[in-house]
Amino acid sequence: MLDLTPKELKEREALIINPAKTCQPIGAMYAALGIHRCLPHSHGSQGCCSYHRMHLTRHFRDPVMASTSSFTEGSSVFGGKSNLKTAAKNIFAIYNPDVIAVHTTCLSETIGDDINAIIADIEIPEGKRMIHANTPSYQGSHITGFSNMVKGIVNYLAESASDHPEVKTDNINIIPGFVNPADMREIKRITSLLGIPYIMFPDTSGVVDSPNTGKYEMYPRGGAKVDDIAKTGDSKATVALGKFASEQGAFELEKKCGVKPYVLKTPIGIRATDDYIMKLLKLTQKEVPYELEEERGQLVDIMTDTHMHFHGKEVAIFGDPDIVTAMTEFCLSLGMRPKYILTGTPGEAFSREINELMMDVAVNYQVKAAGDLFTLHQWIKNDPVDLIIGNTYGKYISKAEDIPLVRLGFPILDRSVHSYMPVAGYKGAMRLIEMISNAILDREDRDAEDCDFELVM
Repeated sequence: MLDLTPKELKEREALIINPAKTCQPIGAMYAALGIHRCLPHSHGSQGCCSYHRMHLTRHFRDPVMASTSSFTEGSSVFGGKSNLKTAAKNIFAIYNPDVIAVHTTCLSETIGDDINAIIADIEIPEGKRMIHANTPSYQGSHITGFSNMVKGIVNYLAESASDHPEVKTDNINIIPGFVNPADMREIKRITSLLGIPYIMFPDTSGVVDSPNTGKYEMYPRGGAKVDDIAKTGDSKATVALGKFASEQGAFELEKKCGVKPYVLKTPIGIRATDDYIMKLLKLTQKEVPYELEEERGQLVDIMTDTHMHFHGKEVAIFGDPDIVTAMTEFCLSLGMRPKYILTGTPGEAFSREINELMMDVAVNYQVKAAGDLFTLHQWIKNDPVDLIIGNTYGKYISKAEDIPLVRLGFPILDRSVHSYMPVAGYKGAMRLIEMISNAILDREDRDAEDCDFELVM
C-alpha cells in the first residue's frame, strides 16, 4: 500500500481504488425481491445478471432468482427490444411470476432502450404486471438502484381508491431501506407492538431468509403483496427509513397519491429507534407498550454497564450512507469518537448529515461521500483508530493495520447468519454493543497476553 500525503489524496479525483459500493442493479434486484411472487429481470448481458445474483446469494446464503435479456452482439448494436419481449413471454409461460421487475444495466442504458415504451408494447397476461426502473451502473451505487426500484414500484403499483385525497385509511406505509430481512422483521415487530396497521414495501423477510422445508419454492411466502402495495396510496402517511434508499419512493407516493412523507434515519441505535417510535406515536396517538419500555431500559442498562469499554475509543465507519449515518449517531451515544466516516455512494447530503451529528462533538474527524477504501486506508495509516466498522472488504485494512473489524452492512461475504440477526431497534442495538465490545476486549486481551509473554521471556 502506497503512502500518500493529504495533498495527493485531495488531488486524486478521476480514479477509484477499492470502491466502497457496488452497482445500481444489485440494489434494484434486492428491492424487487421484496415483492411477493416477483421475478427480477436484468435487461442486459447474462454476465451482469449472474454477478448480481451471485453477490446477493453470497451475502444472504439463500438462492436469489432473476432472469436476463441475454444481450448478444446484435442486441448491443440494434437494441434489446426483441430480447425483452421474448423474455417476458417465456418468463410468464415458464416461471409464472405475478410481477416481472425490469432493471437496466450499463449496456442497455448506453444503447438508450426505452423500457417504458417496450413494456407498453408487450402482451402481459391478465392479472400479471411488469414494472421497471432505470439503473445505470455508471451512476450512483447499489443504494441508488434500490431507491430507483422503490420509486418504480410506486409508479406502477401504488393507487388511490378514493376520489378525495384527504380521506385516508389508518395504515402507515413503511419503506425500510436497504437492510437485512431480520431488520425488516424487527421494524415490523416494533410497529405491531405499538398496535399500528402498516404496509411495508419492499419487504424481503420470508424471501431471502426463507426456511429449508425440503421442497424448493421459487417464490417463498414472504414479500409485500401487490394488492397491499396498491393500497399505499390511501395510507395516512409514509415513513421512509433512510434518506438515500427510501426518500425518493416516499416523495413519489406523495406526488402521485398525496400521502404525506416523513424521512427518518434507519432505526439503528437508541436515538434513531426513539425517533422512529415517537414519529409513529405522533401520527397515530398510540401509547408505548411496556414491552418496548422494558427493551429500551435494558439497552440503557447495557450501555451504562459497558461504557468503560467504549469511552474515548476512536472508530472508522464506512459503508452504505443510511447505515453509516445511523451507526455514527449510535457510536456517539456510546461515548466513542467517530474519526473517519466514509461512503461510496455519491451525494452531498451524506456529508451534511454527518456534520450535523458531529456539530457539538469535540472530535477531529474526516467525512467523505463517493469515497473508496484506498482513501480510508490512507487515513488510518496516517493516524490509526481503535476499531473499524463496515462490510467484508474492511478486513484487508483490518489485517494490514492490526485493527479489529466489526462487520456491518452490505456485503458480508465471509460470515454467516448475520442476515437472520437484526441490528435495528433496541434489540439490534444490544447485539451491536456485544459485537463492538467483544472486538475491543479481544484486542485488549491479546495485547495483554503479548505483554505477559515478553515479561516471561
